[in-house]
Amino acid sequence: MTVRRSAAALAATAAVLCAAAAAAPAAVAAPSPSPSPSTALPSGLYGTTDPTYDGVWRQSLAFVSQRSVGVMPAAQAVDWLVGQQCDSGAFAAYRADPAVPCDAKTAIDTNATAAAVQALHEVGKHGELVANGLDWLKSVQNEDGGWGYTAGSPSDANSTSIVIGALARAGKKLGDITTHGGKTPYDALLTFAIPCGGKDGGAFAYQPDKAGKLAANGDATAAGVLGSLGKGLVVGDTAAAKAPTCETSKPLRPERAAQNGAHYLAGALAKTGHLDQPPMPGAEDSAPQPDFGNTADAVVALSASGHKDKAAASVNWLAKNSADWAAQSGPAAYAQLVMAAHSTGADVHDFGGADLVAQLNATGPAPASVSKPKPVATEEEKKDSGDGDGIGGVWWFVGIGLAVGAGAGFLISGRRKNQQR
Repeated sequence: MTVRRSAAALAATAAVLCAAAAAAPAAVAAPSPSPSPSTALPSGLYGTTDPTYDGVWRQSLAFVSQRSVGVMPAAQAVDWLVGQQCDSGAFAAYRADPAVPCDAKTAIDTNATAAAVQALHEVGKHGELVANGLDWLKSVQNEDGGWGYTAGSPSDANSTSIVIGALARAGKKLGDITTHGGKTPYDALLTFAIPCGGKDGGAFAYQPDKAGKLAANGDATAAGVLGSLGKGLVVGDTAAAKAPTCETSKPLRPERAAQNGAHYLAGALAKTGHLDQPPMPGAEDSAPQPDFGNTADAVVALSASGHKDKAAASVNWLAKNSADWAAQSGPAAYAQLVMAAHSTGADVHDFGGADLVAQLNATGPAPASVSKPKPVATEEEKKDSGDGDGIGGVWWFVGIGLAVGAGAGFLISGRRKNQQR
């Protein structure tokens, strides 16, 4: 969301993902701000920039990160998100007039839906809406077991991962979510995992290229690690385990793919403490720039896989360098930083001198309440099914990249299609 889904790219998507520069808000990195909206924004919406491509995404990331640190969003903010849902259960990136029913022209997508489902689950008392959203997601599952950004589009690692997170967080057993051919979400997700052996071994690709080759993608890897672990957008602080390794196994199991992905991320972060984003198409400056959102997503993924010690330098780097990016990017960026800090036990109220929770809260209506959070296990964690399929609990990323079109530039979200160098 991608996104963290770190919070965490998105346009359906600016004319069907601006023709193919596809990716979406989730994990993961937060989208860059859109131009100021031409009309007044709803009072319950988080952020002040144009919500056309990321309204539901940024609202959802705000909610899940707030709930992880004991903040209950205001009723008007929750009501706004509830009002964005279509009768089918799906969500679009943003509906300017919720009173107008969704139709075939409404640009609904899996990423906005999966993020909103998780957000409504976390705020509670919206079980029917959550169930409707999950039913829609299951209804558009591809035959390979995965999901694309829009219904029927080819599966990708980011979309598949954030939908896995939504299903798992709501207590659904991933092994039971199958196609007519018996494919599960993990069957699709593991096809994006690059085998160990080469320099990019263990990484996940967003999608195979036209020749069927897989290219390592830091954003997709962070999403893929969380998806392989069956986790949603938020993960708790867990003790560090032994160093991650990349190991070949046949068949490749989700848990093994997650550890392989963690091995890749640890190596990618080792030199500078951050991931890089490639230059924008047509940009004169070809030098890679730090990718704050996807770095935050990578931190969450490493912690979720038991390697928060490998993310320590990145947490410190974010604490020292992310303030300007977050202030410019808005709610989803603050949410991604909250999730990164929360997942590693860093102080969300003193992150490089900044109170991330206060800054996030200030981007929307005053919260309904603020309290000390209590650890909450997912339904799957409570069941402890022991079926060996790697379904353990929560999160995503979604990560996802989103192109907003010429005048607006490209929005980079928490789980996007960026190539890491």
